[in-house]
Amino acid sequence: MTAELTCREFIEFLMDYLEGSLPAEQWSRFEAHIEDCPSCVDYLESYRATSLLSAEALLQPSAELSDEVPEELVRAVLAARSRDSE
Repeated sequence: MTAELTCREFIEFLMDYLEGSLPAEQWSRFEAHIEDCPSCVDYLESYRATSLLSAEALLQPSAELSDEVPEELVRAVLAARSRDSE
């Protein structure tokens, strides 16, 4: 029997899961975990949404920002964009 995935392992495997490169055994454990852990399901959906918004922001650098966008997020995206251009 395979050990259950912990929430910490869930986070460690998240990128591989989203990229489709998680080995079959870990993928099964990951899927089983999200069936039983609403907090990790919320985290997964939030991560997906953030990734999509970040990608859109990088593609549309001159687009106006909503007042709802936290200033910390704006600074983080600008810092990432700056690092990528170096």
